[in-house]
Amino acid sequence: GGAGERGDVNHEPDRAVGHMGLPGARVMRPRCWGAAVLSGCVMFLSMRHGGGLSLWVQAAAASVVFWWCGWLFIGRWWRSLVERDPNMFTLIVTGTGAAWIYSAGVVLGGGDGPVYFETAAVVTALVLLGQILEQRAHARTGEALRGLMELRPATARRVLADGREETVAAGDVAVGDLLRICPGERVPADGVVESGAGDVDESMLTGEPAPAVKRAGDMVSAGTLNLATGGFLERVTGTGEATLLAQIIRLVREAQESEAPAQRVADRVAGVFAPVVFAVASAAFAAWWIWSGEVSRALLYGIATLVVACPCALGLATPLAVVTGVGRGAREGILVKSAAALERLAAARTVLVDKTGTLTLGRPRVSGVFPEAGAGAEELLGLAAAAEAGSGHPLAVAIVEEARRRGLAVAAAADFRAEPGAGVRAVVGGRQVVVGRAADADGTGAFGAATLAEVSVDGKRLGIIALEDEVRGDAERAAGELKKLGARVVIVSGDREACVASVAGRLGIDEWYAGVSPVGKMELVKKFRSTGCVVFAGDGLNDAPALAAADVGVAMGTGAAVALDSASVVLMSGGVGGLSKTLRLGKVVLRNIKQNLFWAFFYNGLGVPVAAGVLVPLTGWAMSPMLAGAAMSFSCLCVVGNALRLKRVRL
Repeated sequence: GGAGERGDVNHEPDRAVGHMGLPGARVMRPRCWGAAVLSGCVMFLSMRHGGGLSLWVQAAAASVVFWWCGWLFIGRWWRSLVERDPNMFTLIVTGTGAAWIYSAGVVLGGGDGPVYFETAAVVTALVLLGQILEQRAHARTGEALRGLMELRPATARRVLADGREETVAAGDVAVGDLLRICPGERVPADGVVESGAGDVDESMLTGEPAPAVKRAGDMVSAGTLNLATGGFLERVTGTGEATLLAQIIRLVREAQESEAPAQRVADRVAGVFAPVVFAVASAAFAAWWIWSGEVSRALLYGIATLVVACPCALGLATPLAVVTGVGRGAREGILVKSAAALERLAAARTVLVDKTGTLTLGRPRVSGVFPEAGAGAEELLGLAAAAEAGSGHPLAVAIVEEARRRGLAVAAAADFRAEPGAGVRAVVGGRQVVVGRAADADGTGAFGAATLAEVSVDGKRLGIIALEDEVRGDAERAAGELKKLGARVVIVSGDREACVASVAGRLGIDEWYAGVSPVGKMELVKKFRSTGCVVFAGDGLNDAPALAAADVGVAMGTGAAVALDSASVVLMSGGVGGLSKTLRLGKVVLRNIKQNLFWAFFYNGLGVPVAAGVLVPLTGWAMSPMLAGAAMSFSCLCVVGNALRLKRVRL
């Protein structure tokens, strides 16, 4: 509706409460039917120009329509006056109320003069119909969110300690429970596969159509579907609001309820719109009264101006586009945390991309162990694994896995400390072990494009561990699509120059920065922001400062928790291919907002002067209040329909 009025898109159209604070269609529908029948009777009697009893019947029928069928609008009209917040109901009820009061005065005064009961009745009926149609269309924007909610199964199969199974409500599942997930069933809670295997459809969470193979040790999320290929046992790690699905639903809801910068502009316009329309309607009334000398004719033009200028379309233009866009993104595994971020994406000039875990799979493997003279490869790898065991960084995980693969015992470490972008340090067997990034050891490039981890013990370098990571299959296509969207793509990595240059060359990216610390990444973001809107994409702990400093931070859903918290957009699939979809989503949503605002202003810019009677001296044609009401409803439905197109847009 009017200034600052937006509703909850998650209500079903037939629920008791709808958007804009009005009751839902279930409450309004009988009033709409009553208004339609009674207003039809009023129109029929008014066309016969009967007096006496006919006037009293018109008065009675119009009074029921205005006061009972339209009581919902009268309540909002009164609130707008008390709160000094003019909105669409301020204009509509003032116009229809003026028609009813004037006509009632004529009837009570003896019936000498024209009456406009049909105006009060028909406009009220049209507004009721428009609100019902609008609510049904508005409710469709929440389908993505409702689809996520419906993923949660109602029951679960809990395996007891003695091996027996029992069916329990999903809400009764607790952390630590063992659940059996059979083929064709949805996962009731977050957990880890304890035994068995299955192909799990995660498309509603990640947007990826291909099922993910889940085996022992793999994480599974509530709401995902185990396809008919095998079953598994799941140890529950998260339930209720702690599940990934619940967090996604919360993020989508918060984003849909947030306000875009364009909406603040629309709100400011709508805030002054009603007073301006009242001034125009008053001027039209005064001018036509003076010009024609007929107060009834002047009243007709004033009422039509008030009705046609309803700012409903203006109030819906931005929030509907945002709600639909956020839902569309959620279906693709793109979680936008705020409407402002969605709007800023459309203006992205530069995309800074981290390498490890973003352009690469983030699952590096050890390709070589190079100890210094006098040291052994097993000692080097064992100490490094012991120090890295407390870190979840992909390089650390690869070192630990390689040590275990070789059958080495990973000793317990003390005083573990991780320094983002620098490495880790810990005390292993009384010795101070430091594992950090290293440059090419001999300066000849002998290590190729491998990432190098330097291991030092008690301040003395013990050797180098080389690791290689695989470039994501969709990275090259994503880089090309980002360029087509007009974005400048730059790789920013803490890795050494040879490794970063190799990845950049494979992906056709001309600009890259190597050996950049977390603070350095943040400074680069600030530098590029001077040239326009900057998007930073990353997944690690060391990316958090840059993600927070960027105009839009995009985190991979498989990344560190602090990265997810710092970002304003999360790609649930973890694939960089979602970056181009994210930028395209921002562009199409902003374009849709601009289209909606254009149509809202166009309708009002055209309708207000026509309703005020500017065409009468030229063509003799005047817009009746009933036609004004129909035009107002049509303008709102046009905006709603245009916003709903986002549900089908290709990303």
